[in-house]
Amino acid sequence: MTAPTLLVIGNGGREHALVWKLSRDSSRPKIFCAPGNAGTAALATNLDIPATNLEALLAWAKQNKPRLTIVGPEAPLCAGLADRFAAAGLPVFGPNQAAAQLEGSKVFAKDVMVKAGVPTAASASFTESAAARAHVRRSRFPLVIKADGLAAGKGVYICSSAPEAESALDEIMVRGVFGASGKQVLIEECLEGPEASILALVDGERVVLLSSAQDHKRIFDGDRGPNTGGMGAYSPAPVVTADLAPVIRAEVFDRTLAELRRRGITYRGVMYAGLMLTAQGPKVLEFNCRFGDPETQAILARWEGDLLPALEACAAGALREEHVRWKTEAAVCVVMAAGGYPSDIHKGDVITGLPEADALPGVVVFHAGTRLKNGQVVTDGGRVLGVTATGSNLRLAVTRAYDAAARIRFAGAQYRKDIAWRAL
Repeated sequence: MTAPTLLVIGNGGREHALVWKLSRDSSRPKIFCAPGNAGTAALATNLDIPATNLEALLAWAKQNKPRLTIVGPEAPLCAGLADRFAAAGLPVFGPNQAAAQLEGSKVFAKDVMVKAGVPTAASASFTESAAARAHVRRSRFPLVIKADGLAAGKGVYICSSAPEAESALDEIMVRGVFGASGKQVLIEECLEGPEASILALVDGERVVLLSSAQDHKRIFDGDRGPNTGGMGAYSPAPVVTADLAPVIRAEVFDRTLAELRRRGITYRGVMYAGLMLTAQGPKVLEFNCRFGDPETQAILARWEGDLLPALEACAAGALREEHVRWKTEAAVCVVMAAGGYPSDIHKGDVITGLPEADALPGVVVFHAGTRLKNGQVVTDGGRVLGVTATGSNLRLAVTRAYDAAARIRFAGAQYRKDIAWRAL
């Protein structure tokens, strides 16, 4: 049988993890990655096409006819890439533009949740900064302010006072630090409890939950400092107990999918619910329309067997529970970021120690913000690497990941030293 051709879109750690897992599929696919990074270059053919250049991606796919295109990041999905591929008869894994609004607009997602009866924080939305300021002045604190649109994981402010809230509104709505994404804001009550990431494959009708994970959004140890795209993750998350899984499936995923269908929206791809496990039960903080990053690195390290059949079945509306199986091992991903992240960063610094780290038992180093320059791997983004390790238990996985991270060097490298601390 001829090896299938696959196209993976994106250039981050999530995409390297997808390419890595797919490259081990029993069908031995020929993989292309657009645009990819230094890590994907070792397993796939990188294409010099940005993930947001929909026309160029479509032109390449029409010519090369991949058996499946897997879309990693949210921006091309929210811009309608899946719609264009589907219209051209090209199989694609990822929701269409209407479904991707679950991530593309927090106000839209909140309206879906409220109409569907999904447990979530009380909220109000505003398009005028004066009205938003008046609302925060009469609110109880802490509260959460979110830019409505895509903000690369950085558009959320947890405010403990009115001055903090007004400063956040000034950044989002007046100074426009997130551009058009900040033209509308969502102001929510601040939920309390441990967080968890629950990802599911959705084929339009059926939902198959993936193994639980827990992300670490803050830049510094002890969950201090500004939010980032994610500084590390581990799977499974013990806080998501066996009795919670059916509740999450019924109250979050089934209800959301039913409401989308009521609106005439078919959702196929990954649906990612960021949850707060409150004293009143799980409540949704946000939805994402794609694999999480860095959760994917930890989750795929635990995936048993082939990944491609599950993705193809999901895209074709033929998903079954048996498409998904898990190893008993635990996995942890420690993100190594550039100095200055999540603000100003420097690019082009040489990275050393990668072969030594990759050679350790149970370790795979996923590249995120990297590229090749004169035969060397150099930094090319804020989150540079996702040092991932598996072990028979979480403590061993953590030890292995940090042993590997300690062998990697680049100027200004920073990483949290307490990933998975809640579960150890």
